Amino acid sequence: MSKPKVAFICVHNSCRSQIAEALCRHLAKDIFESYSAGTELKDNINPDAVRLMKQLYGIDMEKTQRPKLLEELPPVDVVVTMGCNVECPYLPCKHREDWGLDDPTGKGDEEFIKVISTIETKIKELIERLKP
Repeated sequence: MSKPKVAFICVHNSCRSQIAEALCRHLAKDIFESYSAGTELKDNINPDAVRLMKQLYGIDMEKTQRPKLLEELPPVDVVVTMGCNVECPYLPCKHREDWGLDDPTGKGDEEFIKVISTIETKIKELIERLKP
């Protein structure tokens, strides 16, 4: 049986959704296939997110990830929106939720670490709720 596909969606796919994709791959690679995408494209992943994910988890997001548009996603089972305060486009899925996370872009490391920690907690909760 194939693993459920989880998509983390945010407007620019450059920070929170990228962190969620990386952490989900790190924490739940045996349970989910993880993706991220956005409705608009940035040139790169947020450098502060890249730096802190390397520092905290040893994950180099720039080696395995890049900003992507929704059209690049395969069909997914779970859609998680990050809480961008905009109407996210509809993607067909079996389960959808919004995590309501503030964007740490332009803020200090403390804010980034708080968001990263919240994402880690929410991924662990998602694993518990959706694992077979």
